[in-house]
Amino acid sequence: MGEFELIEKYFKVPHARKDVVMGPGDDCALLTLPADTQLAVSTDTLVSGVHFFPDMDPVDLGYKALAVNLSDLAAMGAEPRWVSMALTLPAINEAWVAGFAEGFLELAEYYNVALVGGDMTRGPLSITVSVKGSVPAGRALLRSGAKAGDGIYVTGTLGDAALALSHLLGKRVLNENQLAAVLPRLDHPHPRILAGQALRGLANSALDLSDGLASDLGHILKASGVRAQIDLNLLPLSPVLQDAVPAEAAWQLALAGGDDYELCFTVPQEHHGALDTALANCGVKFTRIGRILAGEPGIDYVRDEQPVMLELKGWDHFA
Repeated sequence: MGEFELIEKYFKVPHARKDVVMGPGDDCALLTLPADTQLAVSTDTLVSGVHFFPDMDPVDLGYKALAVNLSDLAAMGAEPRWVSMALTLPAINEAWVAGFAEGFLELAEYYNVALVGGDMTRGPLSITVSVKGSVPAGRALLRSGAKAGDGIYVTGTLGDAALALSHLLGKRVLNENQLAAVLPRLDHPHPRILAGQALRGLANSALDLSDGLASDLGHILKASGVRAQIDLNLLPLSPVLQDAVPAEAAWQLALAGGDDYELCFTVPQEHHGALDTALANCGVKFTRIGRILAGEPGIDYVRDEQPVMLELKGWDHFA
């Protein structure tokens, strides 16, 4: 089976979105953007051996390839609409392609995202995904709006995906129950789409956590020209993480482990009450972990009101 037969069999699926004028099958997709909205676009590449294990289950890989991109739209407060995908395969493996398509399209259907085009070619295994969404004009969540006095918040818990990865890399040994609890956080992250939309008009800044809280929050601090104070006692750590490793190791995983795909955002004091209501309606747990300060970009860590010195470094593709 060749490239076009694979695409036709596994990826050319009917879509119900009326804003897709022309989907796969022509030289370009034709899409209609709603009035008074802006287009939000994010593109990521996942490379075998760098971003995922070569033997990762293709269903899980298809799911994650789309999920990590949708997380970027969530961080902007955008509504997902369309996706295109380029798949590079070392050889044709129809069973693998079928599994990948199953995981990818299942998540696309869940969020009503239409696959509108892409490419398939031969080479080292890699997946490039480009998601497109819309956000009301002028209301996108940015990294550049944090202000002194804002509370710093994160959704969910941090460090579980990094704990699972450390086990798979042989750096730690988890028991069967511990691994079963944290492995889905690595393979099946949940994009916080509704939470991102609920934060429009409430959060001064936001981003998603892919490379680790310390590294990612640093992008907000640099873009906004502010400083942060994080209380280590407030970090949302799962019971499994706290049981599996000592406190200092848990902080490292939560702050620098990466692969969380939660949202980090800053909210002014006057919106705290509205924030409780907005995210409660989304069913998303969130935690205040610190505050934004005036000063040079950087993070101060405290525990029991005492400063703590930590050496942290988030994910770097070229390190």
